[in-house]
Amino acid sequence: MERKPLLNNDGDSDVSDLEKTFDFRRDSDGGINAISVTIDKKRTVTSSLAFAITSCTLGSSFVVGYNTGVLNEPAEVIQDFYNSTYYNRNGEYMSSSLLTLLWSLTVSIFAIGGMIGGLSGGYVANRFGRKGGLLRNNLLNLIASGLLIFSKFAKSYEMLIAGRFVAGLCSGIATAIVPLYLSETAPISVRGLAGTFNQLAICLGILVAQIIGLEKLLSTPDLWPYLLGGTLVPMVFQLLTLPCCVESPSYLMINKDSENMAERALVWLRKDTDVYDEIEEMKAEIEKSKRATKFHFTDLFKHQELLTPLIISLVLQLSQQFSGINAVIYYSTLIFESAGLSESNAQYATLGTGAVNVLMTFVSANIMDKVGRRTLHLIGLGGMLVFSVILSVALIFQNDASWLSYISIIAVMAYIVSFATGPGSIPWFYVAELFAQGPRSAAVSLSVLTNWLANFTVGVSYPEIQKEITSYSFLPFVGMLVFFWLFTFFKVPETKGKTIDEITSSFKPDKDKQIQSQESDGYQRLKEDNGYS
Repeated sequence: MERKPLLNNDGDSDVSDLEKTFDFRRDSDGGINAISVTIDKKRTVTSSLAFAITSCTLGSSFVVGYNTGVLNEPAEVIQDFYNSTYYNRNGEYMSSSLLTLLWSLTVSIFAIGGMIGGLSGGYVANRFGRKGGLLRNNLLNLIASGLLIFSKFAKSYEMLIAGRFVAGLCSGIATAIVPLYLSETAPISVRGLAGTFNQLAICLGILVAQIIGLEKLLSTPDLWPYLLGGTLVPMVFQLLTLPCCVESPSYLMINKDSENMAERALVWLRKDTDVYDEIEEMKAEIEKSKRATKFHFTDLFKHQELLTPLIISLVLQLSQQFSGINAVIYYSTLIFESAGLSESNAQYATLGTGAVNVLMTFVSANIMDKVGRRTLHLIGLGGMLVFSVILSVALIFQNDASWLSYISIIAVMAYIVSFATGPGSIPWFYVAELFAQGPRSAAVSLSVLTNWLANFTVGVSYPEIQKEITSYSFLPFVGMLVFFWLFTFFKVPETKGKTIDEITSSFKPDKDKQIQSQESDGYQRLKEDNGYS
């Protein structure tokens, strides 16, 4: 960070395309003893940063999405395996109730593992580092894949269920660490772009699992184990590429107290030896943390400046899962069939919705740092609200007017586009932007736990809701979308292009805000007196 004394405006011409901010420090009597101009470089995505993002997301986030979607297509084949295994052991087939129970456990235990993994992800990230935690997490991926692949050969559905649990642990840890690594390696100007690639890789993983899980490909009695163990491929990719990348500079500087290592990491990421601005920003965060009391987990609930962003983070995670997205995906094939598509064509149409989700998430990534997180989240939630109402009306009255079935298809597609615009990606990395380094890992862990818990709740409850109220089953989500839109509009701050101090200032008690306001007035007077507008 280049600092220039605030004496005159000489030399402004050589930095006119850079961003200027003003900084001053007070002495013990409250007087101003240092004035400076901070010249912040506009950073872009370098090839090194792009390589790190690719290795991180395709090796971890992709695995989360793949494990989420991999059971949809081969469900019937795997249930036949359960039945035949039970018959070989007991001489009789399973009762339908036992088969349903075991299959529900197979599906839901993944989310249970995700909750545990998500809660422990913060500890793993601080203990081994962001990069180190992701590399070690591949051991869980290896164990899960081994259990899933060899369950058929061992004739043990217990191994398959255990494999799904370990896969959940692996995925939960990944969803906690990946947003940290992305937000801490990317510069402020492209932080939103980098964060969105987490959700993009998750969507891509779901889509790939659905494609290769088609009956014509791997959803066969002989090949389904290899389908479930397909996460070995991204694991190998990450083990070959991530060691070539650097650890998070923030982790090296703040957690490991190594300025030299942090500077080398930044030089590699930025492809620029002038990284003084970011080093100074991390130093300021260290000084701030030294003046503050040592952080404890319970502080998240005791102090307003931590509790407020925590509530925001948790509600954003709930807005992703309780928006009804899983229900729409679950119901989409039936909706397409009701419009007259054959069963196979309905499945291909469902794949089309997955492709739309990936495409729109990519579009969202490219406009995130231009439009802003809060704006995109509001647009996404608003679109989901409108199209969930249209979908509900179309489903309720489609027996009276056959053309409403086609409206349902349009509503599903538009709903998924709205989800991908903001709610699909923003909650994952928003929490990392709302907290300083000290409480960040703990807050991310709680947020990830909330997301997985909400995921589990929807997965377990929606089939029963749909069974009881059928076409009216989307109405509860309409009410929740109204709440989430209003909460975002009134409570969620914009974080685009802001430092952590600028973001957290709005969460401070009124007394601190008054001091900050007085300092801001001092800034303005000093700038005007010295010829800066």
